[in-house]
Amino acid sequence: MAVEQVASGSAIAGGASMGVSAVAGAVDAGRRRGAGLLTQRGVGFVAMLAMLMSFGSMSVDMYLPAMPQIARDLGVTQAGVESSLTAFFLAFGLCQLFWGPMGDRFGRRGPILVGILLYLAGSAGCAAAQNIATLSLCRAIQAAGAGAAPVLARAMVRDVFDRDRAASVFSMMMLVMGIAPMAAPLLGGQVLAYLDWRAIFWVQAGFGLVAMAGLISQPETLNPALRARPNGLAQLRSYGQLMISGRFLGYALTSAMIYGGMFAYIAGTPFVYIDYFHVPARLYGLLFGLNIVGMIIVNMINSRLVLRLGTDRLLALGAACIALFGIGLAAVGWFEASWSGAAGLWGIVAGLFLFMAFTGLIGANATAGALASYPHMAGTASALMGSTQFVTGAVVGTLVGWLADGTPWPMAAIIGGVGVLGFIFNRLLIR
Repeated sequence: MAVEQVASGSAIAGGASMGVSAVAGAVDAGRRRGAGLLTQRGVGFVAMLAMLMSFGSMSVDMYLPAMPQIARDLGVTQAGVESSLTAFFLAFGLCQLFWGPMGDRFGRRGPILVGILLYLAGSAGCAAAQNIATLSLCRAIQAAGAGAAPVLARAMVRDVFDRDRAASVFSMMMLVMGIAPMAAPLLGGQVLAYLDWRAIFWVQAGFGLVAMAGLISQPETLNPALRARPNGLAQLRSYGQLMISGRFLGYALTSAMIYGGMFAYIAGTPFVYIDYFHVPARLYGLLFGLNIVGMIIVNMINSRLVLRLGTDRLLALGAACIALFGIGLAAVGWFEASWSGAAGLWGIVAGLFLFMAFTGLIGANATAGALASYPHMAGTASALMGSTQFVTGAVVGTLVGWLADGTPWPMAAIIGGVGVLGFIFNRLLIR
């Protein structure tokens, strides 16, 4: 059966080949356009950026199949083990407020290297944790370091490209980095088949070391003449300037709501799929990866359309689709909870697929739009946007745990709600 083939490890090899194909496709796209990222910086540079932007996926998605096992091993409930996920999201988001200004002041590479060292220490602590409090603390340390990578990777793109080109580049990067959220849960499931959940964190530490080596091999992107020299008060003013900008808030909040839906999916599906629908943990990554395929397809479409239609039009279309599919998923979840088996596993899978796929019209366009008006403090803008996304994710992930009733309904309802909020923010604030 195809499901068993994926579980056997051939899926990981297939995922790797998909990643190579994505890189090749990105190279071809950049060459055809004549002024893409790859023609200016090389394949190694975009691969390094993709790894940096994958820290969140590798750190979260790889341990999702282990969450039920962790709950049993440490003697906690679903809400208890999800506290480690909430700790990661909060630290990952809030610490971006620190890393962004550091990147504007000292350049991009140095702060990322410091962050990776902190990430390695947190990973080792997670592997040794004997209770949920220690695990959550070490996850927070791990996240604090991991937050430097994506926020400054986004700023590195903004160092080099203008608004619509940056959106196209972000989409190409998401194609390349699509291997991470597909391979991570599959790899986590395979680790669980032979070892326990602690080994997952040692694998994450290995990923951090590879990313560090890639970063060291690449040049700095921020011109020393453009580096900021702000004091603390000036930095607060910079954040204040962003927070009173209606357009910036429109991009940030639209994106944050969609990220909230994604984190509800991340927090809820291990228990919905594994405990409620009895999907084996080793096969969880197959269903997770299916949604990533949808995201890759839509990101590919976005990469080709954004230079013709612009970021705002595609973002508005994405927000409308997300709201519609979120409402549909909530209805499916309610039917499943009210009449067990009415929707079934594939009803939930289909609803999640549509919602997750069309986030491909949100992330790249919202990021490019938010950073376009503030090239002089791209790191700070990227940090505030990332912080908003992950704090929202932490709140939503906590709600999924608190409201869990053993059915898909709480997860589906929350995803539908944040999808509608994202549409409202987009319509009201981005003009």
